[in-house]
Amino acid sequence: MANKVETLARNMRLTDNTRDYVEKKAAKLPRHLPGIDDIRVELTHVKTARNVNDRQVAQITVRGKGFLLRTEERGDDLHGAFDAALEKIKRQIDRYKGKHYHGRGDGRSASDVVEEDEMPVDETGELLPLIARRKKFIVLPMNEDEAIEQMRLLGHDNFFIFFNAEQNSIQVLYRRRNGSYGLIQPVVG
Repeated sequence: MANKVETLARNMRLTDNTRDYVEKKAAKLPRHLPGIDDIRVELTHVKTARNVNDRQVAQITVRGKGFLLRTEERGDDLHGAFDAALEKIKRQIDRYKGKHYHGRGDGRSASDVVEEDEMPVDETGELLPLIARRKKFIVLPMNEDEAIEQMRLLGHDNFFIFFNAEQNSIQVLYRRRNGSYGLIQPVVG
């Protein structure tokens, strides 16, 4: 069961009413998937959105042992965007349970974000380093089919990094323009 729902607000003031609404509804997610350890809800107001109906953004991230599910929805109303994101994450949980949850030992099939370091902004006018952000992941062993399914579940459209247990190497799965998948297999030269 999730210890606590973490609610963050960006570019907006989060009222107690909205915080209570979000935390009460998000706290019910472990009923759908008992292995949830962490629930994070990020609410953002985007002033520069092209469409007025896309200014309120609700992002929900659910983590547990061996899985990471994430969804994002936009709308003109914060509660509406959150409710749409909540329904979408419930569908992802149902899809995950149907394919991975039943009959699997530890359910290890996803990489989990451990630490994220932001590079400091240079205020002296000097050129900033080319690497603006660094991330570290725990990479869990899986095969290519599990990597494709995890890429779909997470909503990663471009690429997914995983440890191929069959070939004992880190690999990158990516989606090609024609909709098929490509696989990068690094070789030390």
